[in-house]
Amino acid sequence: HVQLVESGGGSVQTGGSLRLSCAASGYTYSTNCMGWFRQAPGKEHEGVAIIESVGATTYADSVKGRFTISRDIAKNTLYLQMNSLKLEDTAMYYCAADLVTGGNWRSIDHWSYWGQGTQVTVS
Repeated sequence: HVQLVESGGGSVQTGGSLRLSCAASGYTYSTNCMGWFRQAPGKEHEGVAIIESVGATTYADSVKGRFTISRDIAKNTLYLQMNSLKLEDTAMYYCAADLVTGGNWRSIDHWSYWGQGTQVTVS
């Protein structure tokens, strides 16, 4: 049974920073892709970042240069360091695991497991 639990969300002023965490049980980060998504009120889910099994990373243009995805394999934890936060970064943030082979990482339909989300509010 795979369980993903996000934490680290909160309220922050524009220009501030937050670090989100996603702790996994029943899942091995080192051999699978992990990603972060977000959903703002009234908007579709947006793929924020992905880290592949080999460690390669890809970011949405909207966060490139400000966000960093990383993982601690020993702790089985995924992170999203968010710097220079903007109002438009306000959203519920979710971690996702197990991208289907050949899948589009930006599509929510191509991931097998999801966390419950953590709210980030920038004001």
